[in-house]
Amino acid sequence: MANKQEPKKPNYALYALIIVVVAVAGYFIYTMVADTKKPELKVKTETQEKKEVAEPQFKKQGELEFLNAKNKKVIKKIDIEVADRDSSREKGLMYRKSMDEARGMLFVFPISEEHSFWMKNTVISLDIIFINENKEIVKIHKSTTPYSTKSLPSEKKSMYVVETVAGFTDKYGIKEGDKMDFQLTNN
Repeated sequence: MANKQEPKKPNYALYALIIVVVAVAGYFIYTMVADTKKPELKVKTETQEKKEVAEPQFKKQGELEFLNAKNKKVIKKIDIEVADRDSSREKGLMYRKSMDEARGMLFVFPISEEHSFWMKNTVISLDIIFINENKEIVKIHKSTTPYSTKSLPSEKKSMYVVETVAGFTDKYGIKEGDKMDFQLTNN
């Protein structure tokens, strides 16, 4: 008997693999060519956004004195900018790149309660001083971390908060229990 050979069946799996490889290669070539013709999309990073915000300028709106708790003598007097509305309290000292040690920001709240601050979008390290309705310092957070979203609570009721440059309270010996008083100017 003669050996009968069956006709070879086409290998469809091999054809399918070749088609997939050609399609993928074509896709990659198309995207590379298309990318060179498209304008780049500009995605702003958080760092770029921080650089683009104009630095607010200090506006003197009053003067504030820190007073020794025992003898009521003035420890240090500074010029203040006042944040007494929701919008100004929310912004605070954000985006400031520097601040003179003889300046600060006074936050005034409508009621005495526990408050908490953070350092989001705040470039410089600060001392944050919480003060109750009797104008007595109840809590100081020293040398805070720039850009931190960590909560910095008053831990006691406060109605005022003063922000100064970091190291201010140590330099002048201002501590919890000391007092403050302020006068606003007509600006």
